[in-house]
Amino acid sequence: MRAAAVVLVSVMLAAAGSAQAQPVWQPSKPIRVVIPYPPGGTADALPRLISEKVANSLGQPMVFENRGGASANIGAEAVARSEPDGYTLLVVAPHVVTTNAVLYKLNYDPNAFAPVSIIASYPNVLVANPKAPASLQELIAYAKANPGKIFYGSQGNSTSSHLSGEMLKMMTGIEMVHVPYKGSAPALVDLLAGQVNIMFDNLLATNQYIKSGKLRLLGVGSAKRQSSVPDAPAIAEVVPGFLSETWMGLVAPPKTPASITGRLSAAVAEAVKSPDIVKRLEDLNTDPVGNTPAQMAEVIRQDTERWVGVVRAANVKAD
Repeated sequence: MRAAAVVLVSVMLAAAGSAQAQPVWQPSKPIRVVIPYPPGGTADALPRLISEKVANSLGQPMVFENRGGASANIGAEAVARSEPDGYTLLVVAPHVVTTNAVLYKLNYDPNAFAPVSIIASYPNVLVANPKAPASLQELIAYAKANPGKIFYGSQGNSTSSHLSGEMLKMMTGIEMVHVPYKGSAPALVDLLAGQVNIMFDNLLATNQYIKSGKLRLLGVGSAKRQSSVPDAPAIAEVVPGFLSETWMGLVAPPKTPASITGRLSAAVAEAVKSPDIVKRLEDLNTDPVGNTPAQMAEVIRQDTERWVGVVRAANVKAD
Protein backbone atom coordinates (compact mmCIF):
# COMPACT_ATOMS: atom_id res chain seq x y z
CA MET A 1 0.00 0.00 0.00
CA ARG A 2 2.80 2.38 0.98
CA ALA A 3 4.63 1.66 -2.29
CA ALA A 4 1.48 2.44 -4.29
CA ALA A 5 1.12 5.71 -2.45
CA VAL A 6 4.72 6.61 -3.25
CA VAL A 7 4.12 5.86 -6.94
CA LEU A 8 0.96 7.96 -6.94
CA VAL A 9 2.73 10.90 -5.35
CA SER A 10 5.56 10.58 -7.86
CA VAL A 11 3.12 10.64 -10.76
CA MET A 12 1.38 13.70 -9.35
CA LEU A 13 4.65 15.54 -8.84
CA ALA A 14 5.76 14.66 -12.36
CA ALA A 15 2.50 15.96 -13.80
CA ALA A 16 2.78 19.17 -11.80
CA GLY A 17 6.36 19.63 -12.93
CA SER A 18 5.34 19.04 -16.54
CA ALA A 19 2.54 21.64 -16.26
CA GLN A 20 4.95 24.16 -14.73
CA ALA A 21 7.48 23.50 -17.45
CA GLN A 22 5.05 24.28 -20.28
CA PRO A 23 6.49 27.21 -22.27
CA VAL A 24 4.69 30.54 -22.42
CA TRP A 25 2.99 31.07 -25.79
CA GLN A 26 5.22 33.12 -28.06
CA PRO A 27 3.90 34.21 -31.50
CA SER A 28 6.07 33.37 -34.48
CA LYS A 29 4.35 35.53 -37.08
CA PRO A 30 2.46 38.89 -37.27
CA ILE A 31 -0.86 39.20 -35.47
CA ARG A 32 -3.78 40.36 -37.58
CA VAL A 33 -6.13 42.77 -35.78
CA VAL A 34 -9.52 43.27 -37.44
CA ILE A 35 -11.21 46.62 -36.76
CA PRO A 36 -14.88 46.16 -37.69
CA TYR A 37 -15.37 49.86 -38.40
CA PRO A 38 -14.23 52.31 -41.09
CA PRO A 39 -10.85 54.05 -40.62
CA GLY A 40 -10.80 56.92 -38.13
CA GLY A 41 -12.56 57.27 -34.81
CA THR A 42 -11.90 55.80 -31.38
CA ALA A 43 -12.08 52.16 -32.47
CA ASP A 44 -9.31 52.82 -34.96
CA ALA A 45 -7.17 55.05 -32.76
CA LEU A 46 -6.90 53.14 -29.47
CA PRO A 47 -5.56 49.77 -30.70
CA ARG A 48 -3.10 51.49 -33.02
CA LEU A 49 -1.92 53.66 -30.12
CA ILE A 50 -0.69 50.64 -28.15
CA SER A 51 0.38 48.49 -31.11
CA GLU A 52 4.09 49.32 -31.05
CA LYS A 53 4.49 48.46 -27.39
CA VAL A 54 2.42 45.29 -27.71
CA ALA A 55 4.55 44.28 -30.71
CA ASN A 56 7.73 44.85 -28.73
CA SER A 57 6.40 42.67 -25.91
CA LEU A 58 5.30 39.84 -28.20
CA GLY A 59 8.18 40.06 -30.66
CA GLN A 60 5.79 40.28 -33.60
CA PRO A 61 4.04 43.25 -35.28
CA MET A 62 0.31 43.89 -35.21
CA VAL A 63 -1.19 44.29 -38.68
CA PHE A 64 -4.50 46.15 -38.80
CA GLU A 65 -7.37 45.50 -41.17
CA ASN A 66 -10.51 47.67 -41.31
CA ARG A 67 -13.61 45.62 -42.19
CA GLY A 68 -16.50 47.91 -41.39
CA GLY A 69 -20.21 47.49 -41.95
CA ALA A 70 -23.39 45.92 -40.57
CA SER A 71 -22.90 47.28 -37.04
CA ALA A 72 -19.48 45.60 -36.86
CA ASN A 73 -20.91 42.19 -37.74
CA ILE A 74 -18.94 41.75 -40.99
CA GLY A 75 -15.57 41.98 -39.29
CA ALA A 76 -16.78 40.12 -36.21
CA GLU A 77 -18.01 37.14 -38.21
CA ALA A 78 -14.71 36.93 -40.06
CA VAL A 79 -12.81 36.72 -36.78
CA ALA A 80 -15.34 34.29 -35.28
CA ARG A 81 -14.53 31.88 -38.13
CA SER A 82 -10.74 32.29 -37.77
CA GLU A 83 -8.41 29.74 -36.22
CA PRO A 84 -8.15 30.08 -32.42
CA ASP A 85 -4.36 30.29 -32.57
CA GLY A 86 -3.74 33.84 -31.33
CA TYR A 87 -2.91 35.25 -34.75
CA THR A 88 -6.28 36.94 -35.36
CA LEU A 89 -7.91 39.40 -32.96
CA LEU A 90 -11.00 41.60 -33.08
CA VAL A 91 -11.41 45.14 -31.78
CA VAL A 92 -14.74 45.40 -29.99
CA ALA A 93 -16.94 48.08 -28.47
CA PRO A 94 -19.57 46.87 -25.97
CA HIS A 95 -22.42 46.46 -28.46
CA VAL A 96 -20.53 43.82 -30.44
CA VAL A 97 -20.50 41.38 -27.52
CA THR A 98 -23.68 42.51 -25.72
CA THR A 99 -26.66 43.71 -27.78
CA ASN A 100 -25.82 42.58 -31.31
CA ALA A 101 -26.86 39.04 -30.39
CA VAL A 102 -30.43 40.16 -29.62
CA LEU A 103 -30.73 42.79 -32.36
CA TYR A 104 -29.53 40.84 -35.38
CA LYS A 105 -29.90 37.40 -36.91
CA LEU A 106 -26.26 36.34 -36.97
CA ASN A 107 -24.29 33.47 -38.46
CA TYR A 108 -21.93 33.41 -35.48
CA ASP A 109 -22.18 33.66 -31.69
CA PRO A 110 -20.84 36.97 -30.30
CA ASN A 111 -20.94 35.50 -26.80
CA ALA A 112 -18.39 32.84 -27.76
CA PHE A 113 -15.46 35.20 -28.34
CA ALA A 114 -12.54 34.74 -25.94
CA PRO A 115 -11.92 38.01 -24.02
CA VAL A 116 -8.37 39.35 -24.08
CA SER A 117 -8.34 42.81 -22.50
CA ILE A 118 -10.06 46.19 -22.47
CA ILE A 119 -7.70 48.90 -23.69
CA ALA A 120 -9.50 51.96 -22.31
CA SER A 121 -12.93 53.06 -21.15
CA TYR A 122 -14.71 56.38 -21.38
CA PRO A 123 -18.12 57.70 -20.39
CA ASN A 124 -20.86 58.69 -22.74
CA VAL A 125 -21.66 62.33 -22.08
CA LEU A 126 -24.88 64.28 -22.54
CA VAL A 127 -24.36 67.42 -24.60
CA ALA A 128 -26.92 70.04 -25.55
CA ASN A 129 -27.40 72.86 -27.98
CA PRO A 130 -27.00 76.15 -26.04
CA LYS A 131 -30.68 76.96 -26.69
CA ALA A 132 -31.77 73.82 -24.80
CA PRO A 133 -32.39 73.86 -21.02
CA ALA A 134 -29.21 74.86 -19.21
CA SER A 135 -28.89 71.90 -16.83
CA LEU A 136 -29.93 68.27 -16.58
CA GLN A 137 -32.45 69.12 -13.86
CA GLU A 138 -33.99 71.81 -16.07
CA LEU A 139 -34.01 69.46 -19.06
CA ILE A 140 -35.88 66.78 -17.12
CA ALA A 141 -38.35 69.32 -15.74
CA TYR A 142 -38.98 70.78 -19.20
CA ALA A 143 -39.42 67.34 -20.79
CA LYS A 144 -41.92 66.34 -18.11
CA ALA A 145 -43.92 69.53 -18.66
CA ASN A 146 -43.64 69.28 -22.46
CA PRO A 147 -43.80 65.62 -23.51
CA GLY A 148 -42.33 64.94 -26.94
CA LYS A 149 -40.82 68.40 -27.41
CA ILE A 150 -37.22 67.39 -26.72
CA PHE A 151 -35.50 65.79 -29.71
CA TYR A 152 -32.39 63.73 -29.06
CA GLY A 153 -30.00 62.73 -31.80
CA SER A 154 -27.96 59.54 -31.88
CA GLN A 155 -25.33 57.81 -33.98
CA GLY A 156 -28.02 55.41 -35.18
CA ASN A 157 -30.57 52.88 -33.98
CA SER A 158 -29.27 50.53 -31.26
CA THR A 159 -25.98 52.44 -30.80
CA SER A 160 -24.80 53.38 -27.33
CA SER A 161 -25.93 56.98 -27.85
CA HIS A 162 -29.44 55.73 -28.70
CA LEU A 163 -29.61 53.29 -25.78
CA SER A 164 -28.30 55.93 -23.38
CA GLY A 165 -31.16 58.22 -24.38
CA GLU A 166 -33.66 55.40 -23.91
CA MET A 167 -32.23 54.61 -20.49
CA LEU A 168 -32.56 58.28 -19.46
CA LYS A 169 -36.19 58.21 -20.58
CA MET A 170 -36.90 55.02 -18.66
CA MET A 171 -35.22 56.17 -15.45
CA THR A 172 -36.83 59.63 -15.37
CA GLY A 173 -40.23 58.94 -16.93
CA ILE A 174 -39.80 61.65 -19.57
CA GLU A 175 -40.83 61.48 -23.22
CA MET A 176 -38.32 62.48 -25.91
CA VAL A 177 -38.24 61.95 -29.66
CA HIS A 178 -35.35 59.89 -31.01
CA VAL A 179 -33.71 61.13 -34.23
CA PRO A 180 -31.18 58.55 -35.53
CA TYR A 181 -28.29 59.47 -37.83
CA LYS A 182 -25.68 57.45 -39.69
CA GLY A 183 -22.81 58.15 -37.34
CA SER A 184 -21.67 60.77 -34.88
CA ALA A 185 -20.58 63.44 -37.36
CA PRO A 186 -23.94 64.14 -39.05
CA ALA A 187 -25.71 64.01 -35.69
CA LEU A 188 -23.34 66.61 -34.27
CA VAL A 189 -23.89 68.86 -37.29
CA ASP A 190 -27.62 68.95 -36.59
CA LEU A 191 -27.08 69.34 -32.85
CA LEU A 192 -24.85 72.36 -33.46
CA ALA A 193 -27.50 73.78 -35.80
CA GLY A 194 -30.28 73.22 -33.26
CA GLN A 195 -32.17 70.66 -35.35
CA VAL A 196 -32.00 68.35 -32.32
CA ASN A 197 -31.70 69.50 -28.72
CA ILE A 198 -29.43 66.97 -27.05
CA MET A 199 -27.26 63.96 -27.77
CA PHE A 200 -25.17 61.32 -26.01
CA ASP A 201 -21.64 61.00 -27.39
CA ASN A 202 -18.11 60.88 -25.97
CA LEU A 203 -15.71 63.64 -24.94
CA LEU A 204 -13.27 62.76 -27.70
CA ALA A 205 -15.88 63.78 -30.29
CA THR A 206 -17.49 66.68 -28.44
CA ASN A 207 -14.84 68.35 -26.28
CA GLN A 208 -13.81 70.90 -28.90
CA TYR A 209 -17.40 72.14 -29.16
CA ILE A 210 -17.82 72.21 -25.39
CA LYS A 211 -14.66 74.27 -24.96
CA SER A 212 -15.74 76.73 -27.67
CA GLY A 213 -19.19 77.15 -26.14
CA LYS A 214 -20.97 75.72 -29.18
CA LEU A 215 -22.32 72.88 -27.03
CA ARG A 216 -23.17 72.65 -23.34
CA LEU A 217 -22.10 69.63 -21.29
CA LEU A 218 -25.06 68.59 -19.11
CA GLY A 219 -23.51 65.53 -17.49
CA VAL A 220 -21.20 62.53 -17.79
CA GLY A 221 -22.37 58.93 -17.81
CA SER A 222 -19.67 57.59 -15.48
CA ALA A 223 -20.42 56.70 -11.87
CA LYS A 224 -18.54 59.79 -10.70
CA ARG A 225 -17.29 63.07 -12.15
CA GLN A 226 -14.44 63.10 -14.63
CA SER A 227 -11.22 64.88 -13.69
CA SER A 228 -10.96 66.37 -17.19
CA VAL A 229 -14.36 68.11 -16.81
CA PRO A 230 -14.76 68.44 -13.02
CA ASP A 231 -17.55 71.01 -13.22
CA ALA A 232 -19.83 68.65 -15.13
CA PRO A 233 -21.98 66.50 -12.83
CA ALA A 234 -22.24 62.77 -13.13
CA ILE A 235 -25.74 62.09 -14.44
CA ALA A 236 -26.09 59.68 -11.50
CA GLU A 237 -26.04 62.70 -9.17
CA VAL A 238 -29.40 63.68 -10.65
CA VAL A 239 -30.62 60.26 -11.80
CA PRO A 240 -29.39 57.71 -9.20
CA GLY A 241 -28.12 54.50 -10.74
CA PHE A 242 -27.57 55.92 -14.22
CA LEU A 243 -24.44 54.52 -15.83
CA SER A 244 -23.45 54.84 -19.46
CA GLU A 245 -19.86 54.02 -20.27
CA THR A 246 -18.23 52.52 -23.31
CA TRP A 247 -14.84 50.98 -24.01
CA MET A 248 -12.63 49.49 -26.66
CA GLY A 249 -11.07 46.09 -26.19
CA LEU A 250 -9.69 43.02 -27.90
CA VAL A 251 -11.19 39.54 -28.17
CA ALA A 252 -9.96 36.37 -29.85
CA PRO A 253 -11.84 33.70 -31.82
CA PRO A 254 -13.94 31.21 -29.86
CA LYS A 255 -12.02 28.40 -28.16
CA THR A 256 -8.72 30.28 -28.10
CA PRO A 257 -6.69 28.68 -25.28
CA ALA A 258 -6.29 30.58 -22.03
CA SER A 259 -2.51 30.35 -22.38
CA ILE A 260 -2.75 32.48 -25.51
CA THR A 261 -5.33 35.03 -24.32
CA GLY A 262 -3.40 35.36 -21.06
CA ARG A 263 -0.15 36.14 -22.90
CA LEU A 264 -1.89 38.65 -25.16
CA SER A 265 -3.64 40.26 -22.20
CA ALA A 266 -0.35 40.69 -20.33
CA ALA A 267 1.17 42.42 -23.37
CA VAL A 268 -1.82 44.78 -23.64
CA ALA A 269 -1.70 45.57 -19.91
CA GLU A 270 2.01 46.31 -20.07
CA ALA A 271 1.45 48.70 -22.97
CA VAL A 272 -1.63 50.41 -21.55
CA LYS A 273 -0.02 51.02 -18.16
CA SER A 274 3.24 52.49 -19.46
CA PRO A 275 3.50 56.18 -18.45
CA ASP A 276 3.62 57.62 -21.97
CA ILE A 277 0.57 55.64 -23.11
CA VAL A 278 -1.33 56.56 -19.93
CA LYS A 279 -0.66 60.23 -20.71
CA ARG A 280 -1.78 59.90 -24.32
CA LEU A 281 -4.96 58.03 -23.34
CA GLU A 282 -5.81 60.63 -20.71
CA ASP A 283 -5.26 63.38 -23.30
CA LEU A 284 -7.96 61.60 -25.34
CA ASN A 285 -10.30 61.75 -22.30
CA THR A 286 -10.17 57.98 -21.86
CA ASP A 287 -9.24 55.92 -18.79
CA PRO A 288 -6.51 53.27 -19.27
CA VAL A 289 -7.67 49.76 -18.30
CA GLY A 290 -5.54 46.79 -19.41
CA ASN A 291 -7.48 44.14 -17.46
CA THR A 292 -7.34 40.33 -17.53
CA PRO A 293 -9.53 38.05 -19.68
CA ALA A 294 -11.58 37.13 -16.60
CA GLN A 295 -12.06 40.77 -15.64
CA MET A 296 -13.08 41.68 -19.19
CA ALA A 297 -15.57 38.80 -19.19
CA GLU A 298 -17.19 40.21 -16.04
CA VAL A 299 -17.48 43.68 -17.61
CA ILE A 300 -19.16 42.10 -20.65
CA ARG A 301 -21.57 40.22 -18.38
CA GLN A 302 -22.59 43.37 -16.52
CA ASP A 303 -22.92 45.43 -19.70
CA THR A 304 -25.00 42.72 -21.35
CA GLU A 305 -27.41 42.73 -18.43
CA ARG A 306 -27.72 46.53 -18.52
CA TRP A 307 -28.03 47.16 -22.25
CA VAL A 308 -30.06 44.11 -23.25
CA GLY A 309 -32.51 45.18 -20.54
CA VAL A 310 -32.81 48.60 -22.18
CA VAL A 311 -33.21 47.08 -25.66
CA ARG A 312 -36.04 44.84 -24.52
CA ALA A 313 -37.80 47.35 -22.28
CA ALA A 314 -37.73 50.07 -24.96
CA ASN A 315 -38.45 47.60 -27.81
CA VAL A 316 -35.38 48.84 -29.70
CA LYS A 317 -35.02 47.51 -33.23
CA ALA A 318 -31.95 47.53 -35.44
CA ASP A 319 -32.11 49.22 -38.84
